[in-house]
Amino acid sequence: MPDDRDLLRHWVETWARAGKELERLRRLEIESVDTRQAVREIFGDARVETAAPPRTTSGLVEQQAWFARLRP
Repeated sequence: MPDDRDLLRHWVETWARAGKELERLRRLEIESVDTRQAVREIFGDARVETAAPPRTTSGLVEQQAWFARLRP
């Protein structure tokens, strides 16, 4: 019969292997998800259809233009 240390070592090794596999599966799921479909499932179709188009800039240029107007 294995002593407690052997049993603990076995469980640590088992969870270390399982953790690696679970992380691999999590990455696969994240990389394969369809974001638009996920948003539709969470918020419903109407929310996606009324969403603004993707931005082409970060807004920094517009912010700098506003700051320039405020300068004396």
